[in-house]
Amino acid sequence: MSHKKQIPLKDHIAELACPAHGGLIREMAGRYGIPESEMLDLSASLNPLGSPFEHPSGGLDLDAIMEKAAKRFGQYPDNRYLEYRSAAVNFLGNGLSVDNIVPGNGSCEIIRLVAEAVLDEGDIVLIPHPTFAEYEQQCKVAGADVRYIRQEEVMDLPDDVLESAKILFVCNPNNPSGKLRSREDLLKLAERCASKHTLLFLDEAFIELADDPSQSIADVVESNDHLFILRSLTKDFAIPGIRLGFGVASKRLSEALNTARLSWNLGSIPEEIGIAVMNMEGGCDSPYLVQSREAIKKDRAYLIERISNIRKFIPIDTEINYILVDISDSAFDSTELMQRLASHGVLIRDCSSFPFMGKDFIRIAVRPKEETDRLSRAIGKVVVEKARENARSDLVNMLESGDVKPQGPNTDCPYYPCHHFPGQDCTFCFCPFYKCEDERTGGKWVDRSSGGKVWSCEDCVLVHQKDVVEKILNELSGEGSMEDKLKRSWAKVVEPLL
Repeated sequence: MSHKKQIPLKDHIAELACPAHGGLIREMAGRYGIPESEMLDLSASLNPLGSPFEHPSGGLDLDAIMEKAAKRFGQYPDNRYLEYRSAAVNFLGNGLSVDNIVPGNGSCEIIRLVAEAVLDEGDIVLIPHPTFAEYEQQCKVAGADVRYIRQEEVMDLPDDVLESAKILFVCNPNNPSGKLRSREDLLKLAERCASKHTLLFLDEAFIELADDPSQSIADVVESNDHLFILRSLTKDFAIPGIRLGFGVASKRLSEALNTARLSWNLGSIPEEIGIAVMNMEGGCDSPYLVQSREAIKKDRAYLIERISNIRKFIPIDTEINYILVDISDSAFDSTELMQRLASHGVLIRDCSSFPFMGKDFIRIAVRPKEETDRLSRAIGKVVVEKARENARSDLVNMLESGDVKPQGPNTDCPYYPCHHFPGQDCTFCFCPFYKCEDERTGGKWVDRSSGGKVWSCEDCVLVHQKDVVEKILNELSGEGSMEDKLKRSWAKVVEPLL
């Protein structure tokens, strides 16, 4: 009798779910046959100015940086990363030293490092939801007991709850809500955590792009061994393919983490790029980042305006370069909407991967006006697609039921009367002949507010007249495919009326 060999893993590792990680452009481009270069990625919340190698205010020469890095391809990196850490100190500009800096290969590696260095199996970790799912993943790898709390509870946690936890994770600004907590509140929280011997892991990955970056508390780490700050460079400088970030902590904590981190965790290319972007004049207030924050405010206002005009799409106030949108009352769930938009070459973030968010929310990155307009047009297309599919399904169900008759006015509809005359028949909520492109009907091409043309049926009332509806339904009740019956209905019922 043979026995299947078990994979030699710890039980809690074998049971972990695989988190969703990047690669969305490649996956969706392949699925829908769209060139990757033509995909508009609004799922990744990156600096809308693009990288400082592309934008004039950056003033950086990528070729020169790569040439410098290439000279060290034949050498192991200096694991102390003193120049990188010095650049991080320059970037922060808050009086800290290289002894307070822990270099990292992106946010996820730094979260993993802290979890491995701090947590023993069974230790309690508190994570306010909704927030970045990577905290849970990396803490569960360490065998921790992850417990979720609500964002509203963070500042008022009972002493015994806070004291029971080894780490409290707080994301500021929060991802995906975009809410920015005040420096005053966070300083109080850091003091409470220290008094309860709980490490406050404060994720400031988006702080440089926030409306008010001065809410950071990275400057106070030296006086608090129970405070760790995470900073990311990939969002600030729109370089997610170059995994870069750093931690900020007291000298005592930083020394321990630098000892524990993976040796040579930065290669020569990311190290040189990190040094270059952090050494730009002004640091966090370089012309590039100042212009970035100004662009985000302007483009975010336009994005919110456009989203607010979509029925049952509710944008939530934010102070950062992305918006969370409540679509719970719309005709879509977040996964369906993401996939439908991807088929039109536009990517958004399906927030169902965030714990406790279900399929009621999407996240959209702030981008320049022309890209927001493209998003708006794509949403318009998928709304039309969905309406057509639902209308076709309702019609088919009616025909199959045998109860084929005009449904009359739908006065409960918020759009009634959508064609400006009372008593209109709403059997065909969505015209089965759309888009006929026949201006004799009263339909016409109109300008979109976001650019381009769209066929409008607003002035066509034919399929909302009861006698016309009856004749169309009579034809559709006959034999043949739906396409053939629609052609016959147009020829026998609509065409004579034109």
